[in-house]
Amino acid sequence: MACHRFVSHITGFAAFFGRELSQPDNSHALGMLAVPLFFLFGCMISGQLVDIRLKLHKKPKYYLTFGLIFFLLCLVFIFGQLGRFGEFGQDLELSRNYTLLILLCLTCGIQNGTITTVSKSVIRTTHLTGITTDLGLGLVRYFNRSKLKIDTMAEVQANLMRTGIIVFFILGSMLGGYLFTKVEYLGFLVPAVTSGILFGLMFYYQVYQKRTVSSHS
Repeated sequence: MACHRFVSHITGFAAFFGRELSQPDNSHALGMLAVPLFFLFGCMISGQLVDIRLKLHKKPKYYLTFGLIFFLLCLVFIFGQLGRFGEFGQDLELSRNYTLLILLCLTCGIQNGTITTVSKSVIRTTHLTGITTDLGLGLVRYFNRSKLKIDTMAEVQANLMRTGIIVFFILGSMLGGYLFTKVEYLGFLVPAVTSGILFGLMFYYQVYQKRTVSSHS
């Protein structure tokens, strides 16, 4: 809504890049290509702080990933309120709009990479294609449970989780649509606060509580 692009939809950016490249004025093509690279960079940051540490049997640094998400969303909120990204909802034409896209894609990449690792590639928080595919397959498995002799309860729980993710994604989109229409950049305060709460909880359990236990021992 802020700049007429789906910030978590990398397939769409590839399509935009191809379209812009074929235009007589292809100045936007590099911008379209650069933005999803920051989604990739965000996933790599998450991989270094969470995935690699888990594979090395070390404690993942969730507080750092959620701290980065909180920091980036605060930047978007503050700069948006100060008018650094231009008018809310204007066409994607200026470099400052690409800055907004880059910050949001970087945030989505960190978030998606973290949750994907934690859920063992079951949950993708930024898009529904994979979840919808899994739900379709899961429903067919459930309907054929007598033939497959599967763990029915486990399949039901998995399908309920997938359905819940889809439903709450839609509810979040509805809330976002209403909120950003009314308050524009001020709406970024909501994800900033929620990510700040997650950062605070992760910092407490992973850093503060650990130091407190160490000092008493």
